[in-house]
Amino acid sequence: MSGQQFVADRVKTIGTSGIRRIFDLGATLKEPIDLSIGQPDFNVPRNIKRAMVNAIEHDHNGYTVTRGIPQLRERIAAQLAEEFGWEPDLFVTSGVSGGLLLALLCCLNPGDEVLIGDPYFVSYNHLVALAGGVPVAVDLYDDFQLHPERFANAVNHRTKAVIMCSPGNPTGVVYREEDVRAIAQLARGHGLLIVSDEIYCMLVYDGPNPSPVRFAPDRTLLLRGYGKSYGMTGLRLGYAAGPPDLIAQMAKLQQFTYVCAPHPAQFGALEAMSTDMSAQIAAYRAKRDLVCRELEGAVEFVRPSGGFYVFPKAPASYPSATQFVEAAILRNLLTIPGEVFSARDTHFRISYAAPDDKLRRGCEIIRALAS
Repeated sequence: MSGQQFVADRVKTIGTSGIRRIFDLGATLKEPIDLSIGQPDFNVPRNIKRAMVNAIEHDHNGYTVTRGIPQLRERIAAQLAEEFGWEPDLFVTSGVSGGLLLALLCCLNPGDEVLIGDPYFVSYNHLVALAGGVPVAVDLYDDFQLHPERFANAVNHRTKAVIMCSPGNPTGVVYREEDVRAIAQLARGHGLLIVSDEIYCMLVYDGPNPSPVRFAPDRTLLLRGYGKSYGMTGLRLGYAAGPPDLIAQMAKLQQFTYVCAPHPAQFGALEAMSTDMSAQIAAYRAKRDLVCRELEGAVEFVRPSGGFYVFPKAPASYPSATQFVEAAILRNLLTIPGEVFSARDTHFRISYAAPDDKLRRGCEIIRALAS
């Protein structure tokens, strides 16, 4: 018996993550040049690891209160007050993805529409649908900026929320301040919630990363995490901050799902918030510059200003980005085709969270395939 009859319809339309497919394929190759996975290539700083080890050794291994340990919540609140002059309700989540799922489950009724810029992070469409909503793609090609007029044209009486991510995944693009302000005005005018995924907010290289919190604090749900900035991806820790009624419902739902964020990791996050990561950020800025230099003139791309991704256009000699990626795999290079992140399959994602020698070798293969 296959068990197929036990599977709910809501999950049948969700395919296996294209990123994971490439990750699994990479495991079968001998010493691949892996520029596919969005995971920092630096180790968690020693002081953060020590804080978590100390927490374990001091028996901080049981449940915490659902909203997270008080020390961490107080530290987050102090940071938001300093950064924005903002005093929202907040709680600690099991990663930004955990916070996003709780948010969508708590704010969407069946048929509610959510506007999502295309290209988008791989899980956005699926999580909206899983929560009973309808994802509506808003085209951001070819510069991957917001283009508020396109969002305005997509709004109707069913629209409930907008999901934003800056710096973007897969593009690395940081949104323009005037566009973020315009989206905030759109949200105010139509009674929308802005869900702002800011997991890469520390990894910005060319200026500030404007947050909608600055322009619509009462209509913004802020989701931030510790995985990308501190190398703590597997420790699954983030936080949600925003309107009190929504936060209360999200925290209530966390009681019945995640229960609480990982206890020792919360002490690691507390230590992380006092840890200087400027050297790591400078290293990623240099990697960004290296990849852009290596690819200049070989493929079209928008120069990223944050995160650790470049999203080049596949050479015209290939019918799709997927076919280009498959050709690269034959040369032992792993990247991600654009169809994973978009209704289009014209671009491919490179993660430059990798050693410089691998970046150079990977870019050499891309140049050879594009010639």
